[in-house]
Amino acid sequence: MLQRFLDPKVLAGISGLDLVAKTVVDGFIAGLHRSPDFGFSQEFAEYRAYSPGDDLRHVDWNVFARTERMYLKRYRGETNCQLTILLDCSRSMKYTSHTIDKLEYARYLTASLAYLAGLQRDAAGLIVFDDEVRNFVPPSTRQGQLARLMHAVEKAEVGNRTDYEKPFSHLREFLHRRGLIAVISDFWEPPEQVIKTIAPLRFHGNEVVLFHVLDPEEIRPKLKDPVLLEDLESGATLEVSPEYAAKEYPAKIDAHIENLRSKAKGNGLDYFLIDTSRPLDGALREYLGTRGGRK
Repeated sequence: MLQRFLDPKVLAGISGLDLVAKTVVDGFIAGLHRSPDFGFSQEFAEYRAYSPGDDLRHVDWNVFARTERMYLKRYRGETNCQLTILLDCSRSMKYTSHTIDKLEYARYLTASLAYLAGLQRDAAGLIVFDDEVRNFVPPSTRQGQLARLMHAVEKAEVGNRTDYEKPFSHLREFLHRRGLIAVISDFWEPPEQVIKTIAPLRFHGNEVVLFHVLDPEEIRPKLKDPVLLEDLESGATLEVSPEYAAKEYPAKIDAHIENLRSKAKGNGLDYFLIDTSRPLDGALREYLGTRGGRK
C-alpha cells in the first residue's frame, strides 16, 4: 500500500506541492515506524544517530536493544542542521518517457526534503538554477519559510543549459554556516567538471549529497526502430539504432554513472541515483541515513 501511495504517477494527481510533500513524508515516517531497521515508534525527528565522542548517557538503550543501533535523544535547544537544496531546472530536466518528467520529480523531491527539514526544525533554503541563478530563498526557520520554499519550487520553470559554476559561486558567497547541501540534477556534464565545481564546498565542512535524477529510458532505452535523438540543451541530433541502444549505450551510461559515483565518493560527497519511476520514500530513506551518519 505504501509503495503504491508514494508512486510518482499517483503523486502527479495530487493538487499542490505542499500536499505532495506532506503525503510523501507522512508515508515515509509511517514506513520508518514499521521498519525493523528503526525500532522506535516515536517521531523519528526526535533522534539522531550516535557519533564517536557523543555522551553515552544520552543513548536510548531501549532503542539499541531492539535495533542494535545507537541513537541519541535530541533535546530542545540542540543545534539543528542547515539544509540548502540546489534544484537544476535546465532544459534537459524536461525529458520524460512516462507520466513524470525529471523536473517534476525533482520538484517533488525538493518539496519533500524541505518539508522534512521543517519537521526536524532545521533551517532550509533553495537555489533554482540552469546557467544562471533563477531563484534564491535563503535558509531560515522563520514562520512561513516552508510556504516560501514551496512557492519557489512551484515557480521553477525549464530554462537553458546547465552551468554549475554560477549557483555554487552564489552559494559560497552567502554560506556562512556549515550544513547539508543537496544537489538535485541529471548531471549530464562530464563527471570531472561536476565534481571539480561542487567538491570545494565539502572542504568548508559541509556535507554534500548528489541526487542524480534520470529517466528510466536514459538508463536503459528500449528502441524498436532507429530514432533521431535531440540534445534538449544544445539542439544537437544523433541517429540511434536499436542495436546501439541495446548493446553499446548501456556500457556508456553505466560508465558515466560509475565515474560520477566514484569521483563523488572519492571527494567525500554522497551520491544517490534515482530514476523517475521510483517511489520517493527510497530517496528520503537515503537522505535520512546520510544525515543521521553526519550528525
